Parts: sequence; C-alpha cells; structure tokens
Amino acid sequence: MNNMQWLLEALLIGLLVMVLFHALRLERALGVLRRDRSELEKLIGGFNDSTRQAEGSIERLRTVADGAGRQIARHVEQAKVLKNDLSFLSDRGEKLADQLDKLVRQGRVAPALAVTAAADAVRPVPQLHAASQEVPPETDNRVRSQAEKELLRALRMAR
Repeated sequence: MNNMQWLLEALLIGLLVMVLFHALRLERALGVLRRDRSELEKLIGGFNDSTRQAEGSIERLRTVADGAGRQIARHVEQAKVLKNDLSFLSDRGEKLADQLDKLVRQGRVAPALAVTAAADAVRPVPQLHAASQEVPPETDNRVRSQAEKELLRALRMAR
C-alpha cells in the first residue's frame, strides 16, 4: 500500500498544482475586474443616464406626434370641406358652361343669318369701270359707320 499511497499523494500534488495554477489565473482576472470596476461603474452610470434621456425623448416625441396627428386631422377635415365646395362649384360651372354654349350656338345661328342678309342689303354695290373692272378708289377709302364696323365684326366671328 505504500506504493498506492505514494501514487495517491503524487496525484493529489498534481491536482493541487493545477488548482494553484487556475487560482493564479483567476486572481489575475479578478485583479483586472477590480481595476476596471470603477470604469465599469462609470460605464453603467452613463448607460443609465442615456436610458433616462432616451425615455424622456420618447415621451416628448409621443407628445409632439400626438399634436401633429391632431393638426393633420384638422387639415384633412378642412381639405374635405374645401374639396366638397370645389366639387360643387365645378359642377355648377360645367352646367353654366353648357348652358352658355347652347345659348351661344343658338345666338350664332339666328343672328348670323340675319346679319348676312343685312350685310348684303346694306353693302353698296361698287360701280365698276367698264374698261378696268376695278373698284373706284373713292369706295375703298370711304369712312365706315359704327354699325357697319360692328356688322363686319359679327360676320367675321360667325365664320
């Protein structure tokens, strides 16, 4: 058993050396943590401050977003009212335009015939020279009355 005791003691010494080696590594790691503890506490404190600021900013953003949402809703309601008004005015404008178009067409047909007949009756027949078949110069330069000018303007518009 003596050999067995030596073998067990050698094994126990080997295990103790390994434990001592791991204990030294753990002591170094704990030393690094102790040194960095103050920095870690500062880092955690900064993280907490940032978290509080973020929470406050989120609350302010919610408040601003709610206000903007209400304002947009008011604008949308006003736009709907304006849209309805514009639609109504547009429909009325189209109806009036159609009526005006009918009246203009009716007005052009009847007066155009009367104006054409009146223009033929009022227009003086120029006397042609037998030799040249031209209008005498005094007819071209004559002054037209206001009624003749309006009649000519109406005829041009009818074409």
